[in-house]
Amino acid sequence: MIKTPVTAIFDIGKTNKKFFLFDQDLEVVFQTYHRLEPGKDEDGFQSEPLDELKSWMIDTFNKARQSGEFEIERINFTSYGATIVNTDEKGNPVTPLYDYLKPFPEELLNRFYEEQGGKMNFCTTTSSPPLAMLNSGLQLYFIKNEKPELFKKIKHTFHLPQYLSSIFTGKFVSDFTSIGCHTGLWDFQKQEYHKWLKENDVLDLLLPVMASSSIFKTLPEFGGIPSGIGVHDSSSALLPYLKRENEPFILLSTGTWAISINPFNKTPLTESELLKDCLQFIGITGDPIKISRLFIGEEHKYQVDKMYEFFKKPQGTYKKLKFEEDRFNKVKSKPERVRFHYLKPEAYGLTQAEKMDFTDFEDFEDAYYSFLHQLTDLQIAALKLVWADSSVSRMFIDGGFNANEIFVEMLREKLPQLEILTSDFALGTALGAALLVQPDFKPPAI
Repeated sequence: MIKTPVTAIFDIGKTNKKFFLFDQDLEVVFQTYHRLEPGKDEDGFQSEPLDELKSWMIDTFNKARQSGEFEIERINFTSYGATIVNTDEKGNPVTPLYDYLKPFPEELLNRFYEEQGGKMNFCTTTSSPPLAMLNSGLQLYFIKNEKPELFKKIKHTFHLPQYLSSIFTGKFVSDFTSIGCHTGLWDFQKQEYHKWLKENDVLDLLLPVMASSSIFKTLPEFGGIPSGIGVHDSSSALLPYLKRENEPFILLSTGTWAISINPFNKTPLTESELLKDCLQFIGITGDPIKISRLFIGEEHKYQVDKMYEFFKKPQGTYKKLKFEEDRFNKVKSKPERVRFHYLKPEAYGLTQAEKMDFTDFEDFEDAYYSFLHQLTDLQIAALKLVWADSSVSRMFIDGGFNANEIFVEMLREKLPQLEILTSDFALGTALGAALLVQPDFKPPAI
């Protein structure tokens, strides 16, 4: 039996752990999904169970190799950012993987900002909104000051995508897409690591920064095949579009976070933008890219679960709804009736409902349409932070919300000057990682 040559990609999200095999035309010929129950760190806060994740990855890879159907010729990794892994010299984790939603001691955070000349000075220099644990570099400051015994065990610190690669290659490096994404580690003005790392004796823990296109070989037990060093998921999702498109565009990459990405906006960040969760990250090409972020996936899950409970509807009800112009016009004419749980519309000059009372709604559909009406208003406000001062007239939506007809149609109704396309790159993040180890391939047109 002739084996199909394939590229293996691990795409590790916070919720779903995914494994894909792409053929030589970068079509998916095998995929599997897995969920891990969150573990707990020493403070009882949820944490990615790294040992379980590692075991699942190795087992999944070996099963694919042994299937007799595929010849794995390359491998790469992509994962969520804002998450550092601290290991010993051999690459074994010595601290929990602290969740980016874990509370950061306020007094310690204020002390850090004071040492660095003030919060906004630091944020502007590092192109990082003040996000506490989401500024992943500050996790090192947290460990050193709050958990000194653990800190003494750390020899290497790198981000999750590069840790995943190290499992298979035994190489310990970092890459620009992870270092340059709201970590508080990189001085965007000087184009080097920020001075606070040396001041706090943590610079030596960080690893050499390499281009995302760098290639190593996997360890002999994994076949000695070419391997990427891992890539941050936002940069990975953008790559297929940059490879294919000749005209400027915006990408709205959706999931837990909605990331509005405009690789053609070169304007400098302002303090006002930073306070609205707008930032720059370093893309695969090494250039700064302006993005804005909105926590819409978690907000959607929270609100819809409340609606199911109140209206006694089964899970998945919202997925059966279609866009109705009349219903949209009806909710549009009413004041805000949904109070957000995670999102803060006031930061964008929008109105927050004073209370949340489901008795104000006629039915589930009325509540859901009202929520999405307010959510898309907020999404547009976040989008305009990166759309401003550019001539972009097209936007692609990929990820989970590109299948939500009501979400997409509301955006089209509200942004008639923008051509909005739902992308067929449903696996765009994984595809981007595959392109990095198969660089001559150009994705097909939509």
